[in-house]
Amino acid sequence: MDIDFEVARAELIEHLSSEIKDERVLAAMRSIPRELFVPLGSRHLAYEDSPLPIGYDQTISQPFIIALMTEALELTGEEKVLEVGTGSGYQAAILAKLARCVVTTERVPTLAEAAKQVLDSLGFTNVEVHLAEETMGWQREAPYDAIMVTAGAPRVPTDLLAQLAIRGRLVIPVGSRYIQELYKITKGRKKNVIRNLGGCRFVSLIGKGAWEEE
Repeated sequence: MDIDFEVARAELIEHLSSEIKDERVLAAMRSIPRELFVPLGSRHLAYEDSPLPIGYDQTISQPFIIALMTEALELTGEEKVLEVGTGSGYQAAILAKLARCVVTTERVPTLAEAAKQVLDSLGFTNVEVHLAEETMGWQREAPYDAIMVTAGAPRVPTDLLAQLAIRGRLVIPVGSRYIQELYKITKGRKKNVIRNLGGCRFVSLIGKGAWEEE
């Protein structure tokens, strides 16, 4: 099946622009070839507004949700961002276009290596891909100006809040293993501001402070 990926990408961005208003987010997504981050057998679906399986019970998220979460971080280009759940590496690529640097962690070694290879092939030099450790996040480079979690948690992990800078933004799905609410948490010195961005559905966040491996 012959698909003009550039045309398909432009049509997807036009679709997203009806609800996503941050032009920098849309421009970043317009510049990144999503088809390179999905398995060969699914590339014809790369610009459908839907999640796609990438193996190991993981997915590349729906483009609208990716755009919504990215927009919520309010990135200006100066931030150090932590992503929990590298997956395909597509979200990390978008963040790298919008922030000073990105640290991303993945618990599946094969996915981490594949994501690193694609990111390297596209010339990203401001992304570090790490295998996830027992403690959620990546403490050694904290604090972060923004943190994005791309898997659903039963609660907001305290380890991640501890790694977030004052006035930093954390975007995370919270709920059951099957359906969650997407929360944006802005860290304050005495009190955090919490905003519900709506319902969503992610794979489970596994690790200390989240779900146990089934």
